[in-house]
Amino acid sequence: MGYSILLVDDSTVVKVVLLKILSSSQLPIERVLEASNGVEALRLIANEPVDLVITDINMPQMDGFELIERMRLDMMMKDIPVMVISTEGSLTRVSHLEGLGVKGYIRKPFTAQEITQAIAEILGGEA
Repeated sequence: MGYSILLVDDSTVVKVVLLKILSSSQLPIERVLEASNGVEALRLIANEPVDLVITDINMPQMDGFELIERMRLDMMMKDIPVMVISTEGSLTRVSHLEGLGVKGYIRKPFTAQEITQAIAEILGGEA
């Protein structure tokens, strides 16, 4: 049985690129869900179990920080690993994300290898 991954980004282009990377990888991924912001993501996670959330930081309605903070406060979501892909790169932001228990951080622009390697490390598989 494969993994279920949720992509959270307001950029359709980024989601399409990530979907292409995931579908062409050797990772055991069963399905990929998509959300455009934290509000949609929380609604999806509440109804669909996921093994990993990959999120952007800067999004409308609810940004990635608030999404992660709300996940950590919810008993059903608090242990879901989160990986951040963002243009945000300040040490303060990255440190804040680490404090929230983020398992991986990748700066945009990214390579397919960076994405698959990080996911493999987080989920304990091979890239």
